[in-house]
Amino acid sequence: MSFQKWVVAKTDKTLARSLAEECGVDPLVALLLTARGYTDPMDIEEFLSDDMPLSDPFDLPDMQAAVDRIESALQKGESIAVYGDYDCDGVTSAALLTSYLTSKGAKAEAFLPERMTEGYGLHKTNIDAMKAQGFSLVLTVDNGVRAVEEIDYAASLGVDVVVTDHHIPGEELPRAVAVVDPHRVGCMADYVDYAGVGVAFQL
Repeated sequence: MSFQKWVVAKTDKTLARSLAEECGVDPLVALLLTARGYTDPMDIEEFLSDDMPLSDPFDLPDMQAAVDRIESALQKGESIAVYGDYDCDGVTSAALLTSYLTSKGAKAEAFLPERMTEGYGLHKTNIDAMKAQGFSLVLTVDNGVRAVEEIDYAASLGVDVVVTDHHIPGEELPRAVAVVDPHRVGCMADYVDYAGVGVAFQL
């Protein structure tokens, strides 16, 4: 069964039509909302609003250090590599941060590991490639919190790394310029269950 057929089968189509008109949303969006249990117009308006309060990004560990390093790169015109993963979270994280940085005038480019030959995470061969292309700062998105050896290797080449990740850290944190991960011990954020793209958004 296709996703669209599943949504239609799971929902009250009369209610969805009514909500689509009342809330001014596409009928398919109304079907999705009702399938997810949103049936009150006020709840729908709140859910779809882009005016909701967001948590303070600086409640995440190392956020100030990450911001300071990126601002320095912007001021100096450094090339910034945004290193994601090939899955949905990694791709959206890389796209979000790369597009934001380029909108701020950064020389930023996204990199993703090759799924079949490299797999997830940061790899020394990719660090070599980014270094060879003149990138002096690597921002990881959706990966990096366990890349201790790889980040040491990057540092040995003169490449700084800022980690943004949402995975559980290992016993040892990488020696990066910053490690922004809500699952670090001592994190002050009220909410910690971000996807990788949520952490990238906070940055």
